[in-house]
Amino acid sequence: MLLKKFATLGFALLTICASGSAFAQGTPDPATPPATEKETWKAPFGGNFTAGFAFLNDYSYRGISQTQLQVAAQVNVGYETPTVSEAIPLSAYVGAWGSNVYFPNTGAIAEIDLLTGLRYKTMQDKLTFDLGYIRYNYLGAASNLFYDFNEFGLVGGYDFGVAQLSAAVRYSPNFFANSGIAWYKWAQVTVPLPFIKINENIAFKVFGNVGNQYVERFANYGIPTNNYWDWQLGAVVSVYGFDISAAYTDTNVDIQGCLNTLNCQGRIIVGIAKAF
Repeated sequence: MLLKKFATLGFALLTICASGSAFAQGTPDPATPPATEKETWKAPFGGNFTAGFAFLNDYSYRGISQTQLQVAAQVNVGYETPTVSEAIPLSAYVGAWGSNVYFPNTGAIAEIDLLTGLRYKTMQDKLTFDLGYIRYNYLGAASNLFYDFNEFGLVGGYDFGVAQLSAAVRYSPNFFANSGIAWYKWAQVTVPLPFIKINENIAFKVFGNVGNQYVERFANYGIPTNNYWDWQLGAVVSVYGFDISAAYTDTNVDIQGCLNTLNCQGRIIVGIAKAF
């Protein structure tokens, strides 16, 4: 998504979607589980509000830096309805997620994502499915850059206790910068480490994920072929309600294919996040 952003310049992206916990990878995925269980507070119509913030040394969207390898501050708010019934554990959610971005000479100053969808939990919440929609908006960017786009996603996950497995497929009918049809496939495993015991307020997890981004008009997007791979390997320490993360992030796009920048190269991304 970013390569085209930088190409236009001379250089020419949810955990729980509604809560938007943001870690090294940036934009949240509904089934990305490195964070601790989100906190909630009561809201109208029997639902719950959620909110959170994160600070990172880089905002990486699907392996590509959105901030030119500079720091990012991110916030989120969300609302989730109660389930339809005990027999039908289906809820709906809406939310918003935001981060600063840095695309030189474009005018873009922030990304604001609007989210909505349906979430189904069964088998004592061990098995989850999320069918969602995200509208990506880039504040300040000229309309003729066509940065704003829509994306639909289906995410599934299962908690085996010793490990949490998640997978997703995402589809955009016209991706970032008018680059046409896009598909993103993603899978992640998260392993808690309960044998590392300090006290009840500190917990450890490790995680790894891999994704593949396909873009129809890849030249518009700024990548050398119609798809690329990204991956992460990292750890999260939950300390008195804060989640501290560190992850190695990389792609198979080289410097030349990344328009002669380091935005696609391997790097360590660290962050701290808090859910309310």
